[in-house]
Amino acid sequence: MLVNISRTLSRDSRKAKANFCAARRCLSAYASVPMGPADPILGLNEMFQKDTDPRKISLGVGAYRDDNGKPYVLPSVRQAEKKILDQDLNKEYLGISGLPAFVKLSLEFAYGINSVPLKEGRVAGVQTLSGTGACRLAGEFLNRFSLSKNNAIYQPNPTWGNHVPIFKDSGMEVKQYSYFDKATNGLNFGGMLKDIESAPDGSAFLLHACAHNPTGVDPTMEQWKEVSAVMKKKNHLPFFDCAYQGFASGDAEKDAAAIRLFVDDGHNVCLSQSFAKNFGLYGERVGAFSVVCADEEESKRVESQLKILIRPMYSNPPTQGARIVQTILESPELNPQWYAECKGMADRIIMMRNALKGALEKEESKLNWDHVINQIGMFCYTGISPEQVDQMREKHHIYMTKDGRISMAGVTSGNADYIAAALHDVTR
Repeated sequence: MLVNISRTLSRDSRKAKANFCAARRCLSAYASVPMGPADPILGLNEMFQKDTDPRKISLGVGAYRDDNGKPYVLPSVRQAEKKILDQDLNKEYLGISGLPAFVKLSLEFAYGINSVPLKEGRVAGVQTLSGTGACRLAGEFLNRFSLSKNNAIYQPNPTWGNHVPIFKDSGMEVKQYSYFDKATNGLNFGGMLKDIESAPDGSAFLLHACAHNPTGVDPTMEQWKEVSAVMKKKNHLPFFDCAYQGFASGDAEKDAAAIRLFVDDGHNVCLSQSFAKNFGLYGERVGAFSVVCADEEESKRVESQLKILIRPMYSNPPTQGARIVQTILESPELNPQWYAECKGMADRIIMMRNALKGALEKEESKLNWDHVINQIGMFCYTGISPEQVDQMREKHHIYMTKDGRISMAGVTSGNADYIAAALHDVTR
């Protein structure tokens, strides 16, 4: 009898608590706010963290790891931090457009030290909250001044997952142009040109400057020349997102070639830069946004409007990351050291591509895995299906995004054979 009374009281207590919570929600101003979907990358990382299998491997997160699978801070960055600390600098606010020396060096880094538009003072540039902040600023700028036909921006299919919401939330209509060829795991160049040609004159196009995310597939320079010519004929507005300069090939000059080609061809390009991957400054949120203008007077007008957009958005950017990049780029000692370290990261990624393909060949896979070494940069589009991705996770405890993209930074000399064996198992 006492047990029954206890159970009844317990049920009544739970019911009263549920009723109280429901009533409190009804009174809340936020009662109508729904639960948002989990971020696919962060959700994948949460599953990985909960997995207790010792064989587990994470190939989802887009951050560089060394050959032991550990985060890597560049020695040149550490030395730059010490130099900054020794200067005993203050912590005052930066101006709205950021650290002037950093902005100047960033633009020279992308456009080239001998860039004609830079020498003529017709490039408007500001510091941003990494590449994400630069893209958002670009979207707000394009939207406010109706700089694209029908307020649309054309993005490659596929593209970085954040590109779509960034420009949608900026008020633009997001459209796609053909890019990836699933049959070859390469570039659908014919489809790309056709879509660029078919778009209304004066449309904005988002282009990945190098190391396309997520596919790792880039046009050749000859193909870039054709793209530039068609876009010039159509009076399109090229917007380059450059997140991997130096990290893609190991040569920062080579990785900026497409940007410089378009500028030389007379395009008034917009450019987003991120220093997260190539300098390993993920958490510092260091980036820049720039616009190549017709003349110096136009450049000043554009910069004034960028500052007006920035002020209510985040007011001004942080100092530390910008100081680190500035210190490295302007230092006769640290600059070449950084170039060597960045090339070292790129070379390890290329080495792991070769190791993975070699291991797949040892497994005697009947599939063609040439795309593993033909693609470039941090990511590899494996070409496996969502169902096979699930098998990789459930059977082999290897975590990757649903589209089959893997971060090559997660591949090491110690796990390449295991990853290859798993890929062979789910694809045969």
